Amino acid sequence: MYIKISTAKMSMEEWCKLRKTGIGGSDAGAVCGLNPYSSPVKVYRDKTNAEVDEEEDNESIRQGHDLEDYVAQRFMEATGLKVRRSNYMYRSLAYPFMIADVDRLVVGEDAGLECKTVSAYNSDKWKDGDIPLHYIMQCYHYMAVTGKRAWYIAAAILGREFVWRKLEWDDAIISGLIETEKYFWNEHVMKNRMPDPDGSEVYDEILEKYFHTSRKASSIELVGFDEKLDRREEILSQIEELQQEQKQIEQEVKLYMKDNELASSSNYRVSWSSVETTRLDAKRIREEKPELYQNYAKVSSSRRFQIKAA
Repeated sequence: MYIKISTAKMSMEEWCKLRKTGIGGSDAGAVCGLNPYSSPVKVYRDKTNAEVDEEEDNESIRQGHDLEDYVAQRFMEATGLKVRRSNYMYRSLAYPFMIADVDRLVVGEDAGLECKTVSAYNSDKWKDGDIPLHYIMQCYHYMAVTGKRAWYIAAAILGREFVWRKLEWDDAIISGLIETEKYFWNEHVMKNRMPDPDGSEVYDEILEKYFHTSRKASSIELVGFDEKLDRREEILSQIEELQQEQKQIEQEVKLYMKDNELASSSNYRVSWSSVETTRLDAKRIREEKPELYQNYAKVSSSRRFQIKAA
């Protein structure tokens, strides 16, 4: 069972605020660690950030929005089924943290439709009946919220083909998904506790946001990290060796190219081009034009992370 919230006359800002009140279908794969373009900490940031982050206005998102109706039309032509828009946000009554903003509902069938626009570079992820895992979790999330027993997914692979698949209700997958989302919402979002580090740039950004300024002369005992920091030293040593090997290979290619700008083989294209760069000499400006330097100097604040052997 669910409640329906009309989105027909809702502004983008209102819709974005509503999305912050629960986990949506596009969040499901990330929460499960299955989305290569997102992560649990990215969802955490979205749900706990008081500021409204409207969707990034880029060409990919624009095409996805504009071509949604086209994908729905192609799906109807390919299957003979009819679909209709649903101008509602659905919220599960049993699990209020689960929300769903679905693309289409299938007329006369207990099912919905998710519409996708896919780059030709990702066409291999749809071959032989495959569906990217984060899209699978998105569809099962919608089934979990709406109670519908099936969900179709259709994709226009730009310049290549049109494909569609059907997913049936699966008790094991849906119960597992609900428990994963429940834990994430209750233990992370509600408790304002960040998910475990994942090595991503997003995680660095959130650490900087939450702990931007250090307390001068404050100190704590470092407990339980010696083994991890030993491993870090090993990794740094390996990186240094690999970077030296990389540099040696590049130097060999440069020596072979001499003053030629381009070189090619059946497998590689190499360029070693002349590039002119103009930079301001900040040191000279500070010495010769100190007033000008002070007028345009900008002070930024950040935290520097360093590790030294005791």
